[in-house]
Amino acid sequence: MNEYQIRAMYDENSITVYQAYSRAIALPALQNNRFVAPFSFKRMTWIKPSFLWLMQKSHWGLKPGQEIILALHITRQGWEEALSQAVLTSPDPYVYHSYSEWKEQFETALVYVQWNPERTIRGKSLAIKSIQVGLSQHIVRNYVNDLMIKIEDMTPLVRKIYALFQEGLETKARALLPEEHVYPLDSLLARRIGIR
Repeated sequence: MNEYQIRAMYDENSITVYQAYSRAIALPALQNNRFVAPFSFKRMTWIKPSFLWLMQKSHWGLKPGQEIILALHITRQGWEEALSQAVLTSPDPYVYHSYSEWKEQFETALVYVQWNPERTIRGKSLAIKSIQVGLSQHIVRNYVNDLMIKIEDMTPLVRKIYALFQEGLETKARALLPEEHVYPLDSLLARRIGIR
C-alpha cells in the first residue's frame, strides 16, 4: 500500500473536502452557498479531503471556533489545477533536487501541500499519510468563486457519529462515515505532491 494517498469522496466531476468553522462564518456560507464576510479572503485557507483527519483536528466539531463542519464540493478540475501549482511544506528529496530549489519554490507558492498521518475513528495515527492543501490568499477568491459547487452542513451527521462512538457503538458509528476511496492522479502530478 502506498504510504501517501489522497483518500476522498469524489465522483466524475467533483471532490469533497472538509473545513471546520465558527457559526459566524459557516452559517452565512451555507445560506449563500459560498463564503462571504466575515470569511477572510486575506489569509490562507486549508482544505482536507479526509473526514476523519478533520474530526481529529476539530475534536469532532467541539473545539471553539470549529463547531460547524462543512463539506465543500469542488470541481475535480479545480482541485487538480490547485495541486499542479502546489509546493510541499518540507523539502522532500523525492520531489526536489536540493533545499535551495524547494525554498525558492516555497517562497513564491500559491498552493501548499502538507502530509499528515491519517486517523482512525478513535483518533489514532495510521501509517498512511493524508493530504491537506493550503490555498494562499492570492487564490482563495478563485476557490470560493470558481471551484465551489456546493456547501453542505455535515454537523448533524458529525454529532450523530460522535454520539454513537461515545456510547460504545463503534460499528454503527463507522457505518455512517463518508465512504472515501483513493483519488486517481496522473504520475507527474502525483510526483509533484510527493506521492510515491
